[in-house]
Amino acid sequence: MGFFKQLVVLCVLAGLAGGGYWYYQTHMTSAAEGSGERSQRGARTVKVEAVHAKETELPVFAEAVGTTRALRAVDIVPLAEGRIVEIDIKSGQEVTAGTVLARLDDEIERATLAEAKARVNERRLAMERAESLRQTNTISQANLEQLRSELAIANAELDRAQRRLADRTIRAPFTGVLGISSIDLGARVETSNVITHLDDLAEVEIEFRLPETVYGQIVQGQPVTATSAAFPGRSFTGNVAAIDSRVDQASRSFRVRARLPNPDRVLPVGMFMRLEIELSIRQAIVVPEEALQVEGGTIFLFVADGDTADRRNVVTGLRRNGFVQISEGVAAGDLVIHRGIQSLRDGSKIEVIDGQPEAQDDASGTPETAAKAQPRQRS
Repeated sequence: MGFFKQLVVLCVLAGLAGGGYWYYQTHMTSAAEGSGERSQRGARTVKVEAVHAKETELPVFAEAVGTTRALRAVDIVPLAEGRIVEIDIKSGQEVTAGTVLARLDDEIERATLAEAKARVNERRLAMERAESLRQTNTISQANLEQLRSELAIANAELDRAQRRLADRTIRAPFTGVLGISSIDLGARVETSNVITHLDDLAEVEIEFRLPETVYGQIVQGQPVTATSAAFPGRSFTGNVAAIDSRVDQASRSFRVRARLPNPDRVLPVGMFMRLEIELSIRQAIVVPEEALQVEGGTIFLFVADGDTADRRNVVTGLRRNGFVQISEGVAAGDLVIHRGIQSLRDGSKIEVIDGQPEAQDDASGTPETAAKAQPRQRS
């Protein structure tokens, strides 16, 4: 009986084990499959917007900064000492060459001039009489020469008196724009006192430096575009006026001067400007700058591969008008996702919404400063 009981127990245990295995296979596997199906059904499809990466022409610029200065600029100072009796200086006023800006007291100079004129008249009459007498040998030739010398001296004194009187009037030496006057009516001035300054602002000149690597690409007459924070959205165009014949050995750069027409006189002397000089045109693949993201120092974007988002690490280059050059990682024709990218991961299911402009159409506008792209940081 002992053996029979053991056999029965073994059969019961085998049955329980078989039943447990059958239950696991039937219920647990079905549950797992059901869970997978529910997970698959619950995967979210992200709606995105995308454009085709396009190959287009992209200008390459040399960039620099500089400060404006007038082609002609002087400090207006008196040529003589005296008291200001008349002043007509308005800051920002444009004056022509010869315009009277101020006058000094000139009573003494006018009296001196009148005396010099009288002396000249006296010497001239004396010489005329002497010339008549000389014809009859009444006076010697030496006396006549003496009178001629005295007349020449009197004329020289008259010239000096006229010059001294003219120096009492302060005039604009050329056409330009006046600065702020630092002298008041009635003040006594010396030749070292600055009355105001005068700048010829019909054109402004900007001197700047460029690296020696672009020396062979800069020529006189080359177009230059300048911008200033003081005039947002506005650019000023001019040309390269001069190129230095030497490269600085310490900085490995060379000096360039550009001239910008300034017909409305809005650019003052001393304004900080950013400049661009177009060097060449290159073929480049461009995508919207908003498509870029960065994670751990790696710049990447997503390309639509059917209904799946494909993450691509990229190397960026120049940018303009919201588009950025892609040197590596994207080919022309790739459908680059640029909106709806916040929740995307590599392999995410997507639905591309059509209707966005092509990259090359937007990138072909007015060029901006060439610079490295600034991608969106990804947390």
